[in-house]
Amino acid sequence: MPNIKSAMKRDKVNAKKNLRNRMVKSSLKTTLKKFDAAVSSDAEQALSLLNSSYSALDRAVAKGVIHKNAANRKKARLAKRLAKSAV
Repeated sequence: MPNIKSAMKRDKVNAKKNLRNRMVKSSLKTTLKKFDAAVSSDAEQALSLLNSSYSALDRAVAKGVIHKNAANRKKARLAKRLAKSAV
């Protein structure tokens, strides 16, 4: 436990940010898992889930949870997976 007041505040702020980041990451993972499940079963539903996956990735980037390039890489892989399943 820190003794300095500013260090105590940093602990509190970091705990809040950690919780918020975990929530964003968790919802992102859930969205991506739903997309993966839809790709194998229903192409039309997968297309709508692709849009929601893109939005979830963009929100995570805007909040600083993941890096912009990581989100773009994931988007490219999602689109590639959908195109491969459509063939």
